[in-house]
Amino acid sequence: MSEERTTPDVDATVDRWLEDFATAVGDGDPGAAPTLFDDDAWWRDLLAFTWDLRTAHGLSAIARLLADGSVGGALAPVRAGAASLVDSGAEPWIQAVVDLETPVLRGRGVLRLVERDGAWKAWTLLTAAESLVGHEERTGTRRPAGGAQGADRLGRGWADGRRRRHELADGDPAVLVVGAGHSGLGLAARLGCMGVDTLVVDRNERIGDNWRHRYDSLVLHDPVWYDHLPYVPFPSSWPVFTPKDKLADWLESYAGTMDLNVWTGTELVDSSFDPGTGTWTVTLTGPQGTRTIRPRHVVLATGVSGTEPNVPDLPGAADFDGTLCHSSGFPRGADLAGRRAVVVGSCNSGHDIAQELYEKGAAVTMVQRSPTYVVSVAASGMAMAGLYDETGPPTDVADLLGASFPFAAVPEVHRATTAAMAEVDRDILTRLEQVGFLLSSGIDGTGALQLFLQKGGGYYIDVGASALLADGLIGLRSGVGVARVTPGGLELDDGTSIDADLVVLATGYQSMVATARRLLGDEVAGRCGPVWGLDEEGELRGVWRRSGHDGLWFMGGNLAMARFYGGFLALQILAAEVGAAVPDPSTNDARRDDPASTTSRKAVT
Repeated sequence: MSEERTTPDVDATVDRWLEDFATAVGDGDPGAAPTLFDDDAWWRDLLAFTWDLRTAHGLSAIARLLADGSVGGALAPVRAGAASLVDSGAEPWIQAVVDLETPVLRGRGVLRLVERDGAWKAWTLLTAAESLVGHEERTGTRRPAGGAQGADRLGRGWADGRRRRHELADGDPAVLVVGAGHSGLGLAARLGCMGVDTLVVDRNERIGDNWRHRYDSLVLHDPVWYDHLPYVPFPSSWPVFTPKDKLADWLESYAGTMDLNVWTGTELVDSSFDPGTGTWTVTLTGPQGTRTIRPRHVVLATGVSGTEPNVPDLPGAADFDGTLCHSSGFPRGADLAGRRAVVVGSCNSGHDIAQELYEKGAAVTMVQRSPTYVVSVAASGMAMAGLYDETGPPTDVADLLGASFPFAAVPEVHRATTAAMAEVDRDILTRLEQVGFLLSSGIDGTGALQLFLQKGGGYYIDVGASALLADGLIGLRSGVGVARVTPGGLELDDGTSIDADLVVLATGYQSMVATARRLLGDEVAGRCGPVWGLDEEGELRGVWRRSGHDGLWFMGGNLAMARFYGGFLALQILAAEVGAAVPDPSTNDARRDDPASTTSRKAVT
């Protein structure tokens, strides 16, 4: 490796690239793409440039973005702090965090440059919006003074104002969020800090009951550093893996800390949308009685990647003499000693429930229908090392760096990490294979991430069940499905049977669109495109972005994804509320279908 490659003036190199990039954007010059970007470059944009969640891969796709121009006018990227030379891979690259600004918005990004024939070109570029100019979050130096001030000091106090907001005494909210889990509460917190009046409703009696009502042994399989909620990180004494009841209590306290308006025990029972006024008419029923409100936005935040239980139609189920339930209805607190139990499904919930059944004295068998990716908790931490751990950067920086690699950009890195984790887990994986457990390495060998993004499941992060399976303490029937339910158990499609008096279907959940269909009707759901799974550019479909139906949004993801991407959903709602001039993302579809198109997006106010 030459001296020139290892010791460039990294700050000056980044500054020159940013100046040339700003000029190309200002000129709308697609011809600048080859001089600025590597042939295999990736440009991921989160609202800052396209007012959508987009990924452009390769010079022709990047050239089209350059021709379109940026949101609200010229883009002014500036290096934020010192750049660094990273020399830990096959070739060195320069990395820099970047501040972005247009007349409409401000944001941040991450730039990575590689040397090609003596010129430094972009390998990856992230441009991410963070705020609308003139409508910044009321945090930090912009935080509210608190209480009544000045001539209004003897006016209504904070508690009275809070009561009026809870009762909607001063008018309907702009946004109705359905679901008071981590996604709904985090989004409401962001909207609240942006000054957008929001009501959250949940059919459970208490905030956090969606976690309290799940099986007793459930803990988060992601570590604490990855799971903070917006604005309020977990205390430094918080356990690495959060028990579900502890998380439930945290969500309840979070709602109070962030002053969120939440109606529990409340269900959406009727709705309609007026396209002329862009307003929903929603009927809610709960402790407040029956109320009709007219928000401009409805957000479904009812699950990570789906919320309606996926219950297979099994012949003979009605004649079963025992208990048959979906994993979401697993009997908490029941005496399970001596029960003959079968768990159908071999992903996280299936393993966790099988382990809990064993530990509570049941004789349990797992039915594994298809291969499962398995990784230990210890090995899974390798994928987050240096980013989400005790040595990592602040969460907002970690989020930015993590998002700067598009989902589809580095499969070879994911494959290498997956292989390294499998080597750490070699002993337990070998033992699982010896008892007939069907193992997967994920989609194209990329482990859990792509399974989560594309299928919402298909993996197990091992917290103890694998050893029980390997030791024969949990029985296993692999490579088979359930043909029918008999009065005394299950008949499998290979002709064998299992005696059981408890059958748990750990068979996952339907799409979020199924929830829209149940709550809002067929016509509304029919307007929505797919939700979850990757689109042709490698971005998640339908979530955190326009759904296909005006005024309807889907909010989902694990705690980390909801924390980060919920900010972009909140910005889109804010822009609609304040009338910001932003592009119409509906023109994106035509542009993707016609690679030669460079027609500018129309502005809406």
